[in-house]
Amino acid sequence: MDFKPLITLLAIVNPLACVPFFIHYTQGFSRPQRQRTVFIAAITAFAVIAASALLGLQILEFFNISLASFQVGGGMLLLTSALSMLNAQPAEARANADEVHDAEARAAEGASIAVVPLTIPLLTGPATMSTVVIYAEKARDLVQLGTLVGYGVVIALATALCFSLATPIARVLGRTGINVMTRLMGLILAALAVEVMADGLLKLFPALGAR
Repeated sequence: MDFKPLITLLAIVNPLACVPFFIHYTQGFSRPQRQRTVFIAAITAFAVIAASALLGLQILEFFNISLASFQVGGGMLLLTSALSMLNAQPAEARANADEVHDAEARAAEGASIAVVPLTIPLLTGPATMSTVVIYAEKARDLVQLGTLVGYGVVIALATALCFSLATPIARVLGRTGINVMTRLMGLILAALAVEVMADGLLKLFPALGAR
């Protein structure tokens, strides 16, 4: 397994783009509370990726969904995420108004908002899960599947690093710098999304590949 799954996941999760959300949700947190939020967010991101890699194909089989269909649908979802990123928005769906209000209320009480909405859906949501499932099918043995799960560790570490350094990152890059990075990641993700959809379409309609 090459580094394409890791690049795709980094583009989708893009913890840099979520730094402003982290700063917003953790306003008024003490240092220990903020560190706990960083730790839980990183662990949750890894758990989502690992669960998708290990159980995703079984779930598709349970619902009798072909991987080719899932690739086309997942590719469309990735393309939608890429378009959002090209508009400097997070790849994953934004939390709805009720989730934001609830998170702010819990933040004011000192409760952790690391899982919802910070990690799910802002960091890891449907686009992340579908990507992992698609690459899990391409794993030829347990070593490659383990590598995919290992990429979840890299994503967790990247998340922990960005959130731990959220204040200096926001100060150095600013909103403009973060937006530029998000757009660049969106462009990469758009190309990968087209590749995923093309692979699925060729499986569904073999005649498309005939010369």
